[in-house]
Amino acid sequence: MWLFAIEYPQEQKLGYWGDITSTIDWCEENYVVSDYVAEFLNTTTNAVFILLALFAIYHARQNKLEWRFIFTGLGFLLVGIGSWWFHMTLKYHFQLLDELPMIYATCVPFWSVFSEFRNPKDSVMIGVGIFMGANLLTLIYVWFKDPTLHQAAYGILNFVIIFKSFRLTEKYVSDPVARSNMHKTMSLGIGLFLLGYIFWNLDIHFCSSIRSIRRNVGIPYGFVLEGHGWWHVFTGLGVYYYLVYEEYLRCFLTKTERFYHFQWKFGLPVVYCHDKDGLAKFRNAKHD
Repeated sequence: MWLFAIEYPQEQKLGYWGDITSTIDWCEENYVVSDYVAEFLNTTTNAVFILLALFAIYHARQNKLEWRFIFTGLGFLLVGIGSWWFHMTLKYHFQLLDELPMIYATCVPFWSVFSEFRNPKDSVMIGVGIFMGANLLTLIYVWFKDPTLHQAAYGILNFVIIFKSFRLTEKYVSDPVARSNMHKTMSLGIGLFLLGYIFWNLDIHFCSSIRSIRRNVGIPYGFVLEGHGWWHVFTGLGVYYYLVYEEYLRCFLTKTERFYHFQWKFGLPVVYCHDKDGLAKFRNAKHD
């Protein structure tokens, strides 16, 4: 073991939460850090997801962004909380609380980009169609209990949203500086998401070798090799970047971009409203 390292305890089949009922048990060894947390790193790395979601919700409220972005932030907050409980307990009902909200939260931006410039009736019908599709997917997933179905659906939803958002950007955003910021934000978001996906797959396909290395280097050095934990970190960042992209795009689609600045805050992109009074007057005039 490395200098000052602590030897890994033996993995426990049973901990505080009892029998494992989830359909997935990740590469992190169970109950080696605490009897109360099945997968310690896979659990605590969800703090990144939760904090970024809270920051996005707070910032959306402070800068008078639309409720669709607050609902999206709340959805991804629920994903972080559900994932925390899932990895802490490895119970099937908490697994669903982790996985299904990923689909539900993604349905909000899916509806947003596909209802742009539609009349209210068509917008409602699109929402109803998405709602029915999400519920059908839920029933299929709960029946077959195959995580591949969930992963494929989540990947397709995000691909379609990104493709549609890119087309809207090319058509309605003419400011070269704004375009550059948006392309950079989306590229970073996709890159971080794919990096997390690589770590996730390494964790799956090389689990026995990774476990052996972790035990050789000891705690805390072995924590760095928890690939699924890195998945949480990088996807949390990727989702946040993607959400900010959608916020800034929406400013151009609603012609409110003159009231907003795109900024970087604590190394994160933010859409900042610099003229809240002017924005309020514009929105009131539009509804009169």
